[in-house]
Amino acid sequence: MKKKIIVIGSGFGGLATASRLLSRGHEVEIFEKRDKPGGRAYVYEQDGFTFDGGPTVITAPFLFDEIFNAAEKNREDYFELVPCNPYYRIFNGNGEKFDYNGDHEFVLNEIERWNPDDKEGYTKFLQSTKAIFDKGFVELADQPFLNLWDMIKVVPDLIKLQSHKTVFKYIAQYIDNDFLRKVFSFHPLLVGGNPFDTTSIYAMIHYLERQWGVHYAMGGTGAIVNALATLIKEQGGAIHYNTEVDEIMIQNGCATGVRLKDGSTHQADQVVSNADVAFTYRYMIPEKERSTYTNRKIERTKYSMSLFVIYFGTDRRYLDSELEHHNIILGERYRELLTDIFHDKKLAEDFSLYLHMPTKTDPSLAPEGCEGFYVLSPVPHLDSGTDWKEKAKPYRDAIIHFLEQNYLPNLEEHIVTEHHIDPLHFQQTLNSYKGSAFSVEPILTQSAWFRPHNKSEDVDDLFFVGAGTHPGAGLPGVLSSAKIAEDLICEE
Repeated sequence: MKKKIIVIGSGFGGLATASRLLSRGHEVEIFEKRDKPGGRAYVYEQDGFTFDGGPTVITAPFLFDEIFNAAEKNREDYFELVPCNPYYRIFNGNGEKFDYNGDHEFVLNEIERWNPDDKEGYTKFLQSTKAIFDKGFVELADQPFLNLWDMIKVVPDLIKLQSHKTVFKYIAQYIDNDFLRKVFSFHPLLVGGNPFDTTSIYAMIHYLERQWGVHYAMGGTGAIVNALATLIKEQGGAIHYNTEVDEIMIQNGCATGVRLKDGSTHQADQVVSNADVAFTYRYMIPEKERSTYTNRKIERTKYSMSLFVIYFGTDRRYLDSELEHHNIILGERYRELLTDIFHDKKLAEDFSLYLHMPTKTDPSLAPEGCEGFYVLSPVPHLDSGTDWKEKAKPYRDAIIHFLEQNYLPNLEEHIVTEHHIDPLHFQQTLNSYKGSAFSVEPILTQSAWFRPHNKSEDVDDLFFVGAGTHPGAGLPGVLSSAKIAEDLICEE
Protein backbone atom coordinates (compact mmCIF):
# COMPACT_ATOMS: atom_id res chain seq x y z
CA MET A 1 0.00 0.00 0.00
CA LYS A 2 1.36 3.42 -0.96
CA LYS A 3 1.99 5.65 2.04
CA LYS A 4 2.62 9.36 2.53
CA ILE A 5 5.83 9.69 4.57
CA ILE A 6 7.43 12.84 5.95
CA VAL A 7 11.15 12.90 6.67
CA ILE A 8 12.49 15.50 9.11
CA GLY A 9 15.98 16.60 8.08
CA SER A 10 18.12 16.07 5.00
CA GLY A 11 21.29 14.61 6.46
CA PHE A 12 22.60 11.40 4.96
CA GLY A 13 20.12 9.36 7.01
CA GLY A 14 17.14 11.38 5.79
CA LEU A 15 18.25 11.48 2.17
CA ALA A 16 19.02 7.76 2.05
CA THR A 17 15.71 6.87 3.70
CA ALA A 18 13.72 9.11 1.36
CA SER A 19 15.25 7.61 -1.76
CA ARG A 20 14.82 4.05 -0.52
CA LEU A 21 11.14 4.66 0.28
CA LEU A 22 10.56 6.34 -3.07
CA SER A 23 12.06 3.28 -4.75
CA ARG A 24 9.47 1.21 -2.90
CA GLY A 25 6.64 3.30 -4.33
CA HIS A 26 5.83 5.60 -1.42
CA GLU A 27 5.22 9.34 -1.50
CA VAL A 28 7.95 11.20 0.38
CA GLU A 29 8.52 14.79 1.46
CA ILE A 30 11.59 16.08 3.31
CA PHE A 31 11.42 19.16 5.54
CA GLU A 32 14.84 20.75 6.08
CA LYS A 33 15.55 23.59 8.51
CA ARG A 34 18.47 25.05 6.54
CA ASP A 35 18.70 26.51 3.05
CA LYS A 36 20.17 23.40 1.41
CA PRO A 37 20.59 19.69 2.15
CA GLY A 38 23.28 17.89 4.09
CA GLY A 39 22.65 18.24 7.80
CA ARG A 40 26.07 17.73 9.36
CA ALA A 41 27.34 17.34 5.78
CA TYR A 42 26.31 20.90 4.89
CA VAL A 43 28.64 22.61 2.38
CA TYR A 44 30.08 26.09 2.92
CA GLU A 45 31.05 28.14 -0.10
CA GLN A 46 32.94 31.40 0.35
CA ASP A 47 35.49 33.44 -1.57
CA GLY A 48 35.80 30.78 -4.26
CA PHE A 49 36.50 27.96 -1.77
CA THR A 50 34.26 24.95 -1.08
CA PHE A 51 34.37 23.41 2.40
CA ASP A 52 32.67 20.17 3.44
CA GLY A 53 31.04 20.94 6.76
CA GLY A 54 31.09 17.44 8.23
CA PRO A 55 31.99 13.87 7.21
CA THR A 56 34.95 13.56 4.87
CA VAL A 57 35.95 9.89 5.26
CA ILE A 58 33.95 7.73 2.82
CA THR A 59 33.93 3.99 3.56
CA ALA A 60 31.67 1.10 2.48
CA PRO A 61 30.76 2.79 -0.84
CA PHE A 62 28.50 -0.13 -1.77
CA LEU A 63 25.92 1.37 0.60
CA PHE A 64 25.58 4.32 -1.77
CA ASP A 65 25.50 1.98 -4.77
CA GLU A 66 22.54 0.14 -3.21
CA ILE A 67 20.51 3.35 -3.02
CA PHE A 68 21.05 4.25 -6.66
CA ASN A 69 20.58 0.66 -7.84
CA ALA A 70 17.23 0.48 -6.04
CA ALA A 71 16.17 3.50 -8.10
CA GLU A 72 17.45 1.74 -11.24
CA LYS A 73 20.29 4.23 -11.58
CA ASN A 74 24.08 3.96 -11.58
CA ARG A 75 25.88 5.77 -8.80
CA GLU A 76 28.84 6.46 -11.11
CA ASP A 77 26.58 8.67 -13.25
CA TYR A 78 26.02 10.98 -10.27
CA PHE A 79 29.38 11.29 -8.51
CA GLU A 80 32.89 9.88 -8.69
CA LEU A 81 34.71 8.17 -5.84
CA VAL A 82 38.51 7.94 -5.82
CA PRO A 83 40.60 5.89 -3.37
CA CYS A 84 42.79 7.61 -0.80
CA ASN A 85 46.32 6.31 -0.29
CA PRO A 86 47.33 6.42 2.45
CA TYR A 87 44.02 6.24 4.25
CA TYR A 88 45.51 8.47 6.94
CA ARG A 89 48.86 9.95 7.86
CA ILE A 90 49.12 9.89 11.64
CA PHE A 91 51.60 12.10 13.51
CA ASN A 92 52.78 11.74 17.08
CA GLY A 93 53.55 14.61 19.44
CA ASN A 94 57.01 15.01 17.92
CA GLY A 95 55.74 15.21 14.34
CA GLU A 96 56.92 11.71 13.44
CA LYS A 97 54.53 10.01 11.04
CA PHE A 98 52.85 6.67 10.39
CA ASP A 99 51.03 5.96 7.12
CA TYR A 100 48.17 3.49 7.11
CA ASN A 101 46.43 1.92 4.09
CA GLY A 102 44.97 -1.38 2.90
CA ASP A 103 48.26 -2.99 1.87
CA HIS A 104 49.18 -5.42 4.64
CA GLU A 105 52.88 -5.56 3.79
CA PHE A 106 53.04 -1.77 3.62
CA VAL A 107 51.47 -1.46 7.08
CA LEU A 108 53.84 -4.10 8.47
CA ASN A 109 56.79 -2.10 7.13
CA GLU A 110 55.43 1.00 8.83
CA ILE A 111 55.04 -0.92 12.09
CA GLU A 112 58.62 -2.19 11.81
CA ARG A 113 59.90 1.37 12.00
CA TRP A 114 58.30 1.70 15.43
CA ASN A 115 58.44 -1.80 16.91
CA PRO A 116 59.22 -4.89 14.80
CA ASP A 117 57.82 -7.15 17.52
CA ASP A 118 54.35 -5.68 16.95
CA LYS A 119 54.08 -6.94 13.36
CA GLU A 120 52.90 -10.37 14.48
CA GLY A 121 50.52 -8.81 17.01
CA TYR A 122 49.00 -6.53 14.38
CA THR A 123 48.40 -9.47 12.05
CA LYS A 124 46.60 -11.31 14.85
CA PHE A 125 44.61 -8.18 15.69
CA LEU A 126 43.50 -7.81 12.08
CA GLN A 127 42.47 -11.46 11.94
CA SER A 128 40.47 -11.08 15.15
CA THR A 129 38.60 -8.04 13.84
CA LYS A 130 37.18 -10.08 10.96
CA ALA A 131 34.95 -11.98 13.38
CA ILE A 132 33.87 -8.68 14.99
CA PHE A 133 33.19 -7.21 11.54
CA ASP A 134 31.18 -10.25 10.42
CA LYS A 135 28.98 -10.10 13.49
CA GLY A 136 28.80 -6.35 14.16
CA PHE A 137 28.52 -5.04 10.59
CA VAL A 138 27.62 -7.78 8.15
CA GLU A 139 25.06 -9.49 10.40
CA LEU A 140 23.72 -6.86 12.80
CA ALA A 141 24.26 -3.34 11.40
CA ASP A 142 21.05 -3.34 9.35
CA GLN A 143 18.96 -5.35 11.80
CA PRO A 144 16.63 -3.53 14.22
CA PHE A 145 16.87 -4.21 17.94
CA LEU A 146 13.26 -3.56 18.91
CA ASN A 147 12.91 -5.88 21.89
CA LEU A 148 15.11 -7.31 24.61
CA TRP A 149 15.05 -10.79 23.08
CA ASP A 150 16.84 -9.42 20.01
CA MET A 151 19.65 -8.40 22.35
CA ILE A 152 19.66 -11.56 24.45
CA LYS A 153 20.12 -13.71 21.34
CA VAL A 154 23.43 -12.04 20.47
CA VAL A 155 24.86 -11.81 24.00
CA PRO A 156 26.85 -15.09 23.75
CA ASP A 157 28.47 -13.88 20.54
CA LEU A 158 29.23 -10.47 22.06
CA ILE A 159 30.86 -12.12 25.07
CA LYS A 160 32.92 -14.33 22.78
CA LEU A 161 34.03 -11.23 20.86
CA GLN A 162 35.12 -9.56 24.14
CA SER A 163 32.68 -6.70 23.67
CA HIS A 164 33.00 -5.90 27.38
CA LYS A 165 36.50 -4.63 26.69
CA THR A 166 37.15 -1.17 25.35
CA VAL A 167 38.70 -0.58 21.95
CA PHE A 168 41.99 0.51 23.51
CA LYS A 169 42.14 -2.45 25.90
CA TYR A 170 41.31 -4.85 23.09
CA ILE A 171 44.08 -3.50 20.88
CA ALA A 172 46.57 -3.41 23.75
CA GLN A 173 46.32 -7.24 23.86
CA TYR A 174 48.08 -7.35 20.52
CA ILE A 175 50.20 -4.18 20.32
CA ASP A 176 52.92 -3.16 22.79
CA ASN A 177 54.22 0.12 21.37
CA ASP A 178 52.47 3.10 22.92
CA PHE A 179 52.19 5.14 19.72
CA LEU A 180 51.00 2.15 17.68
CA ARG A 181 48.29 1.53 20.26
CA LYS A 182 47.08 5.06 19.59
CA VAL A 183 47.34 4.59 15.81
CA PHE A 184 45.04 1.57 15.88
CA SER A 185 42.64 2.83 18.55
CA PHE A 186 41.66 6.34 17.39
CA HIS A 187 38.81 5.15 15.14
CA PRO A 188 36.01 5.49 17.76
CA LEU A 189 36.67 9.23 17.75
CA LEU A 190 35.38 9.27 14.16
CA VAL A 191 31.95 8.20 15.48
CA GLY A 192 31.91 10.19 18.72
CA GLY A 193 33.42 7.63 21.08
CA ASN A 194 36.29 7.56 23.54
CA PRO A 195 38.63 4.63 22.72
CA PHE A 196 38.98 4.04 26.48
CA ASP A 197 35.19 3.71 26.94
CA THR A 198 33.81 2.51 23.60
CA THR A 199 33.03 -1.19 23.28
CA SER A 200 35.58 -3.23 21.33
CA ILE A 201 32.87 -3.96 18.73
CA TYR A 202 33.96 -0.66 17.18
CA ALA A 203 37.36 -2.18 16.43
CA MET A 204 35.55 -3.42 13.32
CA ILE A 205 35.99 0.06 11.79
CA HIS A 206 39.61 -0.87 11.13
CA TYR A 207 38.58 -4.03 9.30
CA LEU A 208 35.81 -2.20 7.43
CA GLU A 209 38.37 0.26 6.06
CA ARG A 210 40.65 -2.59 5.03
CA GLN A 211 37.72 -4.36 3.36
CA TRP A 212 36.54 -1.52 1.08
CA GLY A 213 39.13 1.21 1.44
CA VAL A 214 38.84 4.91 2.29
CA HIS A 215 37.49 7.09 -0.51
CA TYR A 216 36.97 10.70 -1.46
CA ALA A 217 34.13 12.02 -3.61
CA MET A 218 35.39 14.38 -6.29
CA GLY A 219 33.85 17.76 -5.57
CA GLY A 220 33.77 16.88 -1.86
CA THR A 221 31.28 15.03 0.29
CA GLY A 222 28.78 17.68 -0.77
CA ALA A 223 28.83 16.09 -4.23
CA ILE A 224 27.23 13.00 -2.67
CA VAL A 225 24.63 15.12 -0.88
CA ASN A 226 23.73 16.91 -4.11
CA ALA A 227 23.59 13.60 -5.99
CA LEU A 228 21.12 12.15 -3.50
CA ALA A 229 19.00 15.32 -3.57
CA THR A 230 18.95 15.16 -7.38
CA LEU A 231 18.02 11.48 -7.30
CA ILE A 232 15.14 12.13 -4.89
CA LYS A 233 13.71 14.82 -7.15
CA GLU A 234 14.03 12.52 -10.17
CA GLN A 235 12.11 9.88 -8.20
CA GLY A 236 9.28 12.33 -7.59
CA GLY A 237 10.16 13.22 -4.00
CA ALA A 238 10.07 16.75 -2.60
CA ILE A 239 12.59 18.59 -0.43
CA HIS A 240 11.41 21.76 1.31
CA TYR A 241 14.15 24.09 2.56
CA ASN A 242 13.95 26.79 5.23
CA THR A 243 11.10 24.81 6.80
CA GLU A 244 11.81 24.00 10.43
CA VAL A 245 9.63 21.39 12.11
CA ASP A 246 8.30 22.59 15.45
CA GLU A 247 6.28 19.57 16.52
CA ILE A 248 5.43 16.03 15.50
CA MET A 249 1.65 15.82 15.56
CA ILE A 250 0.28 12.85 17.51
CA GLN A 251 -3.24 11.46 17.64
CA ASN A 252 -4.19 8.41 19.71
CA GLY A 253 -0.52 7.62 20.22
CA CYS A 254 0.30 7.71 16.50
CA ALA A 255 2.38 10.22 14.53
CA THR A 256 0.12 11.89 11.98
CA GLY A 257 2.35 14.58 10.50
CA VAL A 258 4.31 17.68 11.47
CA ARG A 259 3.67 21.28 12.43
CA LEU A 260 6.22 23.80 11.20
CA LYS A 261 7.52 26.90 12.98
CA ASP A 262 5.31 29.02 10.72
CA GLY A 263 2.24 27.21 12.08
CA SER A 264 1.42 25.23 8.94
CA THR A 265 0.63 21.53 9.30
CA HIS A 266 1.42 18.64 6.99
CA GLN A 267 -0.26 15.25 7.27
CA ALA A 268 1.44 11.90 6.78
CA ASP A 269 0.87 8.21 7.39
CA GLN A 270 4.26 7.92 9.01
CA VAL A 271 7.10 10.23 10.09
CA VAL A 272 10.85 9.58 9.95
CA SER A 273 13.10 11.82 12.03
CA ASN A 274 16.65 12.38 10.84
CA ALA A 275 16.90 15.18 13.39
CA ASP A 276 18.95 14.55 16.52
CA VAL A 277 17.11 11.80 18.40
CA ALA A 278 17.37 13.44 21.82
CA PHE A 279 16.23 16.80 20.42
CA THR A 280 13.33 15.12 18.63
CA TYR A 281 12.03 13.47 21.78
CA ARG A 282 12.72 16.43 24.08
CA TYR A 283 11.46 19.30 21.93
CA MET A 284 9.23 17.91 19.16
CA ILE A 285 7.07 15.54 21.22
CA PRO A 286 5.08 16.62 24.30
CA GLU A 287 6.27 14.89 27.47
CA LYS A 288 2.78 13.46 28.10
CA GLU A 289 3.30 11.34 24.95
CA ARG A 290 6.64 9.96 26.18
CA SER A 291 6.54 7.16 28.76
CA THR A 292 9.97 5.77 27.79
CA TYR A 293 11.97 8.79 26.65
CA THR A 294 11.12 11.05 29.54
CA ASN A 295 12.99 14.31 30.10
CA ARG A 296 14.88 12.56 32.91
CA LYS A 297 15.98 9.68 30.67
CA ILE A 298 17.09 12.07 27.93
CA GLU A 299 19.12 14.10 30.42
CA ARG A 300 20.75 11.01 31.97
CA THR A 301 21.85 9.57 28.63
CA LYS A 302 25.55 10.00 27.85
CA TYR A 303 26.31 12.02 24.73
CA SER A 304 29.36 12.20 22.50
CA MET A 305 31.90 14.97 22.61
CA SER A 306 31.47 18.07 20.48
CA LEU A 307 33.85 19.58 17.94
CA PHE A 308 35.62 22.82 17.20
CA VAL A 309 36.23 23.05 13.45
CA ILE A 310 38.08 25.75 11.51
CA TYR A 311 37.57 25.93 7.75
CA PHE A 312 40.28 27.98 6.08
CA GLY A 313 41.75 28.68 2.66
CA THR A 314 45.22 29.94 1.79
CA ASP A 315 46.56 31.90 -1.15
CA ARG A 316 49.40 29.41 -1.61
CA ARG A 317 49.70 25.65 -2.03
CA TYR A 318 51.27 23.45 0.65
CA LEU A 319 52.17 20.49 -1.55
CA ASP A 320 55.72 20.63 -0.20
CA SER A 321 54.51 19.86 3.32
CA GLU A 322 54.38 16.42 4.92
CA LEU A 323 50.59 16.49 4.93
CA GLU A 324 48.37 13.99 3.14
CA HIS A 325 44.64 14.18 2.32
CA HIS A 326 43.61 12.86 5.77
CA ASN A 327 45.89 13.68 8.70
CA ILE A 328 45.59 12.72 12.37
CA ILE A 329 47.81 14.80 14.66
CA LEU A 330 47.99 13.24 18.12
CA GLY A 331 49.10 15.39 21.02
CA GLU A 332 51.52 14.20 23.69
CA ARG A 333 48.59 13.50 26.02
CA TYR A 334 46.14 10.87 24.78
CA ARG A 335 44.24 9.17 27.60
CA GLU A 336 44.49 12.30 29.75
CA LEU A 337 43.11 14.56 27.02
CA LEU A 338 40.23 12.19 26.34
CA THR A 339 39.47 12.10 30.06
CA ASP A 340 39.29 15.89 30.04
CA ILE A 341 36.88 15.82 27.09
CA PHE A 342 34.60 12.90 27.91
CA HIS A 343 34.66 12.61 31.71
CA ASP A 344 35.69 15.89 33.26
CA LYS A 345 34.00 17.98 30.52
CA LYS A 346 36.96 20.36 30.60
CA LEU A 347 38.35 22.38 27.69
CA ALA A 348 42.07 21.57 27.77
CA GLU A 349 44.84 23.87 26.61
CA ASP A 350 46.31 21.12 24.40
CA PHE A 351 44.56 19.21 21.64
CA SER A 352 44.67 16.39 19.13
CA LEU A 353 43.58 17.27 15.61
CA TYR A 354 42.17 15.89 12.39
CA LEU A 355 43.48 17.99 9.51
CA HIS A 356 41.70 17.59 6.19
CA MET A 357 43.52 18.75 3.05
CA PRO A 358 41.14 17.81 0.20
CA THR A 359 42.71 20.11 -2.38
CA LYS A 360 45.71 17.77 -2.46
CA THR A 361 43.37 15.35 -4.27
CA ASP A 362 40.88 17.81 -5.74
CA PRO A 363 42.20 21.32 -6.52
CA SER A 364 38.76 22.33 -7.84
CA LEU A 365 37.66 23.09 -4.27
CA ALA A 366 39.83 26.23 -4.21
CA PRO A 367 40.82 29.03 -6.60
CA GLU A 368 43.88 28.30 -8.72
CA GLY A 369 47.06 28.37 -6.70
CA CYS A 370 45.18 28.10 -3.40
CA GLU A 371 44.70 25.38 -0.78
CA GLY A 372 41.63 24.47 1.24
CA PHE A 373 41.67 22.90 4.71
CA TYR A 374 39.53 22.03 7.66
CA VAL A 375 41.01 21.28 11.05
CA LEU A 376 38.89 19.57 13.70
CA SER A 377 39.54 19.40 17.43
CA PRO A 378 37.38 17.23 19.74
CA VAL A 379 36.08 19.29 22.67
CA PRO A 380 33.58 18.59 25.47
CA HIS A 381 29.90 19.18 24.80
CA LEU A 382 28.06 22.04 26.46
CA ASP A 383 27.87 20.42 29.89
CA SER A 384 31.41 21.78 30.23
CA GLY A 385 29.99 25.25 30.79
CA THR A 386 32.56 26.69 28.37
CA ASP A 387 31.68 30.19 27.18
CA TRP A 388 32.39 29.69 23.50
CA LYS A 389 31.62 33.30 22.65
CA GLU A 390 34.68 34.12 24.74
CA LYS A 391 36.84 31.04 24.16
CA ALA A 392 36.43 30.50 20.40
CA LYS A 393 38.93 33.17 19.27
CA PRO A 394 41.83 32.18 21.59
CA TYR A 395 41.19 28.48 20.89
CA ARG A 396 41.25 29.18 17.16
CA ASP A 397 44.47 31.18 17.53
CA ALA A 398 46.16 28.37 19.48
CA ILE A 399 45.33 25.79 16.80
CA ILE A 400 46.41 27.98 13.89
CA HIS A 401 49.65 28.89 15.71
CA PHE A 402 50.34 25.20 16.34
CA LEU A 403 49.80 24.33 12.67
CA GLU A 404 51.97 27.24 11.58
CA GLN A 405 54.83 26.21 13.86
CA ASN A 406 54.75 22.53 12.95
CA TYR A 407 53.09 21.84 9.58
CA LEU A 408 52.09 24.92 7.56
CA PRO A 409 54.81 27.61 7.55
CA ASN A 410 53.65 31.25 7.61
CA LEU A 411 50.06 30.03 7.73
CA GLU A 412 48.48 33.08 9.34
CA GLU A 413 49.70 35.50 6.69
CA HIS A 414 48.46 33.24 3.87
CA ILE A 415 44.90 32.65 5.17
CA VAL A 416 42.50 34.49 2.88
CA THR A 417 39.19 33.06 4.06
CA GLU A 418 37.99 31.19 7.13
CA HIS A 419 35.16 30.50 9.51
CA HIS A 420 34.62 28.13 12.40
CA ILE A 421 31.92 26.11 14.15
CA ASP A 422 31.81 25.13 17.82
CA PRO A 423 29.41 23.38 20.25
CA LEU A 424 27.01 26.33 20.04
CA HIS A 425 26.65 25.67 16.30
CA PHE A 426 25.80 22.03 16.96
CA GLN A 427 23.18 23.07 19.51
CA GLN A 428 21.63 26.10 17.82
CA THR A 429 21.96 25.34 14.11
CA LEU A 430 21.98 21.55 14.01
CA ASN A 431 19.57 21.11 16.96
CA SER A 432 21.99 18.68 18.57
CA TYR A 433 21.25 18.05 22.24
CA LYS A 434 23.93 19.58 24.50
CA GLY A 435 25.88 20.52 21.37
CA SER A 436 27.02 16.92 20.94
CA ALA A 437 28.53 16.29 17.52
CA PHE A 438 27.60 12.59 17.22
CA SER A 439 24.50 12.28 19.44
CA VAL A 440 24.36 9.29 21.83
CA GLU A 441 27.82 8.13 22.93
CA PRO A 442 28.69 4.62 21.58
CA ILE A 443 29.40 2.80 24.83
CA LEU A 444 28.28 -0.81 25.39
CA THR A 445 25.28 0.16 27.54
CA GLN A 446 24.10 2.53 24.78
CA SER A 447 24.53 0.18 21.82
CA ALA A 448 22.12 -2.11 19.91
CA TRP A 449 18.94 -2.61 22.00
CA PHE A 450 20.20 -0.12 24.59
CA ARG A 451 20.39 2.62 21.95
CA PRO A 452 17.31 4.69 20.95
CA HIS A 453 15.33 2.36 18.69
CA ASN A 454 14.75 2.92 14.98
CA LYS A 455 11.02 2.52 15.66
CA SER A 456 9.85 4.74 18.50
CA GLU A 457 8.87 2.99 21.72
CA ASP A 458 6.60 5.90 22.61
CA VAL A 459 4.86 6.93 19.39
CA ASP A 460 3.55 4.57 16.72
CA ASP A 461 4.35 5.39 13.08
CA LEU A 462 7.47 7.34 14.15
CA PHE A 463 10.89 6.13 13.04
CA PHE A 464 14.46 7.32 13.58
CA VAL A 465 17.50 7.37 11.33
CA GLY A 466 20.90 8.97 11.77
CA ALA A 467 23.72 8.98 14.29
CA GLY A 468 21.65 8.76 17.47
CA THR A 469 19.80 5.55 16.72
CA HIS A 470 21.00 2.00 15.92
CA PRO A 471 23.61 1.19 14.66
CA GLY A 472 25.27 4.57 15.33
CA ALA A 473 27.29 7.41 13.88
CA GLY A 474 29.58 7.39 10.85
CA LEU A 475 28.40 7.09 7.26
CA PRO A 476 28.12 3.26 7.25
CA GLY A 477 26.06 3.37 10.44
CA VAL A 478 23.82 6.20 9.28
CA LEU A 479 23.20 4.59 5.87
CA SER A 480 22.46 1.28 7.59
CA SER A 481 19.85 3.01 9.76
CA ALA A 482 18.11 4.05 6.53
CA LYS A 483 17.96 0.40 5.44
CA ILE A 484 16.41 -0.52 8.79
CA ALA A 485 13.78 2.24 8.52
CA GLU A 486 12.89 1.18 4.99
CA ASP A 487 12.40 -2.42 6.07
CA LEU A 488 10.32 -1.49 9.13
CA ILE A 489 8.04 0.86 7.20
CA CYS A 490 7.56 -1.46 4.26
CA GLU A 491 6.92 -4.48 6.51
CA GLU A 492 4.05 -2.58 8.08
